[in-house]
Formats: sequence, structure tokens, C-alpha cells
Amino acid sequence: MDTNRFIIKILRTAFIICTGGMVYYNIEILFRGYSHISMFFCGGLSFYTIGILNENPKIQPSFLTQMILGTFIITAYEFLTGMVVNLILHLHVWDYSNMPFNLKGQVCLPFMFVWFFLTPVCIVADDVIRYALFQGEKPSYSLFKQSEPGTKRSAR
Repeated sequence: MDTNRFIIKILRTAFIICTGGMVYYNIEILFRGYSHISMFFCGGLSFYTIGILNENPKIQPSFLTQMILGTFIITAYEFLTGMVVNLILHLHVWDYSNMPFNLKGQVCLPFMFVWFFLTPVCIVADDVIRYALFQGEKPSYSLFKQSEPGTKRSAR
């Protein structure tokens, strides 16, 4: 890979992470009235990771599979972020200790359901960005059926 392609790939990745981070940060402000910079990074990395689930032309998971995987991706990033900012650095950004089925007060089952229904927005938004801004192939979706290899677009 030549230097220009490498730089373009880095800039595209940074754009997607920043877009996801800004959107999630603002969602938190809208619903909670405040946020924390760690949520910018957590949201951005979640958005990027969910977006690459369907970027491999050989592996095209169904939309439902992407939603399920996306739910676990967000939950994993949230748990790791919470362990660092809340339990190690004691910044008290959030605490799910009073929520049912929580793990160390950092993640909980009710928010996994929220992430499940937020994930389709992430999948489609990432695909639109890659298609409209990065000249990727037009996305197509199947809720239950895995797409045929090579039928999904790739932002190269």
C-alpha cells in the first residue's frame, strides 16, 4: 500500500470514529443533560467497529447478526471504558449499580436492549458514509439471510 492510500485510509477511519463519537456524545447530552469525553471515544470506537462488520467481501453477516454483534461490541467498549474511567480513575461518569442484571455497575441488561435498537442506526449510517463520501458500493441488507460473498460494497 502506498503512502497516499495509507493516509487516506487513516483519515477515513478517523472521520468515522469522530462522527460516531460526536453523535453519541450529543445523544448523551440530549438524554442525560451531560456527557464525558470518554463517551466520545467509546461511541466512536463502537461506531467504527460496528461499521466494519460488513466490510469484508468474503463475510457478509445478516442485518440481524450485525445488530446482535453490535450490541455486544457496544457493551464491551462500555464495560472497558467504565472499568477505566469509573473504577480505576474514579471519575464517576456513570453507575448502573441500581440497574437489574448489572456487571460491576458498568454495564447492564436493560441498556443492552437500548444498544440493540441503536445498532441499526450505526450500521446504516456507516454504510451511507462509506457509500456517499468514500465512493463505496451501494449497500444492501437482508434481515435474516447472509449476503452472498462479494455483493456488499467495500470502501477502499
